[in-house]
This record gives sequence, structure tokens and C-alpha cells, in this order.
Amino acid sequence: ITSIMNRVRDLKNKYRNEENITDEFNCTKISTDTTDNSGTVNQIMMTTNNPEDWLSFLLRLEKRGIPQADVNLLNRLIGYYSKAVTALPAEKHSQDENYARILVRFAELKALQDPEEARDQFHLARLNCKKFGFVHVAFAQFELSQGNMKKCKQLLLKAIECSAVPLEMLETALQNFNSQKKQLLSDEEK
Repeated sequence: ITSIMNRVRDLKNKYRNEENITDEFNCTKISTDTTDNSGTVNQIMMTTNNPEDWLSFLLRLEKRGIPQADVNLLNRLIGYYSKAVTALPAEKHSQDENYARILVRFAELKALQDPEEARDQFHLARLNCKKFGFVHVAFAQFELSQGNMKKCKQLLLKAIECSAVPLEMLETALQNFNSQKKQLLSDEEK
């Protein structure tokens, strides 16, 4: 009975502490439970709810594994990216690079599950964050990976036309496309 009572007390303390912990959010402590981040998500949504904090949180989650190889991680990430996109209004954040990165990464993760949904997400990212060249390049890269050469080129040309920045990135991606490279931008060029 003493053992059970100690265990119950420990669990109560753990959950009471988790409700008050903002350390994970501040990157100073990693929670022992790596699957439930609802406290951190609630903290972000109730306090700052800005793209920078969301992106920081999401990138930390991604470091816990390889989404392409871990279906559970992929599903969890897609769920959290979806929450971030829902919590951040496009009208308010469309000029924020972190917001654009969230939209692009969400679309890239969706591409691992459902290319049609991914295409919709890329379209949404491009529609909301036109000024960022990497948004257009990511969408073009997706279309290239789907075998849609014409659409890939069209996306790059439209990005140049609408003055997305940096222009050099778009020109390099177009040159790589014309050279029939499978990657529009190398890691170095990114």
C-alpha cells in the first residue's frame, strides 16, 4: 500500500509540475515524456502565439527522429504543424518568414502521406507568402518530384515575375531545372 501511495504521489507531482513547466518552451529542460507536448502547445497559444515560437517548437520536435522513417513521429508532426497553421492567422503573419517556413514544412510533411493534400498546402503557402522565394522553390521542387516538369518551370517563372526574394535563389533553381537536375537547390545553395 505504501508503494502504491508513493507512486500516486509521484504521479500527482509529475502532472502538477507539467502544468506549470515552461522550461521546455524556453529550451532549458526537456520533458521526460516525448510524446505529449500539449502543455507546450497550450503555452504558445495562450501567451505569444507567434510564428517564431511555433517554428522553434516544431523544429525541436523534428529532431527527435526521422519523419520519413517513423510514421508515429510523422503523424505527430503533421498534427502539430496543423495546429500551428490553424492558430496563426495568415492575414497577420503572411509577411513573416517563420510563418512561411511553417507552411512549407507542413506541406513537405504532408507530401510524405498524401501528395494531393500536400499540393493544396503548397498552394496555400504560395498564396499567403508570395514574397519568399523559398516558398516557390519548395512548391516547384514538389512538382518536379511528382514528375510535373511543366508545372515546376511555371512556378519558378511566376515567382520571378511576382518579384519573390531572393531573386538569385530563383534564378539558380531555374538554371538547375534547365540543367535537368533532380534538386532545384543543393543544400549549399539553400
